[in-house]
Amino acid sequence: MRRWVMSAALAAVLWAGAGAAQQQPVWVQIEALPTLQQAEDRLRAYAAALPDVNGFDLGNGWYSVALGPYARDDAESVLRQYRAQGAIPSDSYIALPSAYERQVWPAGQQSAALVPPASAEPAPQEVEPLRQAEETRAEALRTERALGRAAHAELQTALQWSGHYSGAIDGLIGRGTRGAMERWQAANRYEPSGVLTTAQRAALFAQYNAVLDGMGLQTVQSAETGIEIALPLGVVAFDRLEPPFAHYAPTGDLAARVHLISQRGGRADLVGLFDVMQTLSVVPLDSTAEIRSGSFTLAGADDEIASHTQAELSGDTIKGFTLVWPAGDEARRMRVLQEMQASFRPIDGVLPATAGNAAQDIDLLSGLEIRRPARTRSGFYASADGIVVTTRDVAQDCTRLTLNDRYEAELLLEDAAHGLALLRSTEAIAPPRHASLRTTAPLLRSEVAVAGYSYGGRLGAPTLTYGRLADVKALDGAETRDRLELAALEGDAGGPVLDAAGQVFGMLLPREAGARQLPDGAAFSVDAAVIADLLAEAGIATPPAPAAAPDLHAEALGEMASEMVVLVSCWN
Repeated sequence: MRRWVMSAALAAVLWAGAGAAQQQPVWVQIEALPTLQQAEDRLRAYAAALPDVNGFDLGNGWYSVALGPYARDDAESVLRQYRAQGAIPSDSYIALPSAYERQVWPAGQQSAALVPPASAEPAPQEVEPLRQAEETRAEALRTERALGRAAHAELQTALQWSGHYSGAIDGLIGRGTRGAMERWQAANRYEPSGVLTTAQRAALFAQYNAVLDGMGLQTVQSAETGIEIALPLGVVAFDRLEPPFAHYAPTGDLAARVHLISQRGGRADLVGLFDVMQTLSVVPLDSTAEIRSGSFTLAGADDEIASHTQAELSGDTIKGFTLVWPAGDEARRMRVLQEMQASFRPIDGVLPATAGNAAQDIDLLSGLEIRRPARTRSGFYASADGIVVTTRDVAQDCTRLTLNDRYEAELLLEDAAHGLALLRSTEAIAPPRHASLRTTAPLLRSEVAVAGYSYGGRLGAPTLTYGRLADVKALDGAETRDRLELAALEGDAGGPVLDAAGQVFGMLLPREAGARQLPDGAAFSVDAAVIADLLAEAGIATPPAPAAAPDLHAEALGEMASEMVVLVSCWN
């Protein structure tokens, strides 16, 4: 069992702290957990290594792990030494006793496990009596009316955060707000009158603001960006400028980040920023996106982060921010976000495009990582309404499929035996060109070309890879495949195989992983006749290619490919 070794000075502090705390006790807040079970687990772990471990019910379903009580000076010494030893998290802080009224550890004020041994008889649970109100209902109503509508709206906000109110934040105390007050009172062992007394309002706001302890919220006037905003400087600090962002990086264990947004621009630039932000890893894949005439928001979460971005036009500038917070810490994230939103104000100044020193990295945009798909393949339009032919493997186990990083797509039909898939855009598209299928193979040894996104879209346009038709069947004799002599790359798979006239006589297949390693320059394609059969099964007619068509020069063939070929991306 690992135990932290106390210095003699710290031991003296702890002994003296017990008496000094009688006068003005404070606590060293270590962790806040969203369930009692999690809190119990952490309390046991800390109690095995540290003295003075206590647990409290903070209300609203949250539980605190704290050390103490100590006099203020002693608590600061305890906090400093335990942080230095790594015995407690680096974001631990000193907390006042107002939030620590209902103790859940140690049980019965003794240092014993919360759960008795299996052989012991369970102790009878004592029901905590309802706390009596210090004001009559009439007195509470009078003090409530004196607050005014703005304060009533703040009450509704706190009740909404606590999970007891779901109505509009309008400052009007009606039936919905009264019901929320009753539910909060019942949850906190008060007589449910539907009117909060002065002390109850204070307790509600203590819960509401408790999660902000240690966040170090301070209003910052950033002259570089022209933004005034409250930032959690207890957990983030200014890092660097990389236009259009001012980056604030985490200072401790809490992996929170803030990116202030500031640039010159109008409506078109706002739309462009809206599109670009959705390609960044700080904006989760399934974020809710909303854009209006002068502003936009992006909000979402995944297994690792929760993120909120907002930006707005302010004259000839665009100002906004992104808050990135570790997943699973919603109570603190939402409170910090509320404070940032309420305090956000554009002021004079804008971040120059030449400010800072942006990193030169193709995978970064102004210091932020560009989200990359799990895999990419090529595909091609096979009908006038935008049906896409591609490889089956790209559509397997995907959260999301896109065409040209722009259109959402869905799997329409697949042919597992031949490795084919048909995709359909979720919105109507009219491709500039679709394939003309040639169901007979060209002459052996004739020149052919594969059009595809060889490098997964990094070049921004498809490339042509030239080669020759080596055989009209596969190595195993399958007559539905052709063997090609060309140096294709992984990203080319799914691309059309073209004859000299630009007619599609096949689709390039991925290089199969197996016991045999194919030599460089060997590739296979599935015949256009198989593609036509799959399209027919989906109810899509494919008129036959002209019997004879003139050969195209390289420039015309490249233009045809750029209009027909599609980048298919799988995102997870």
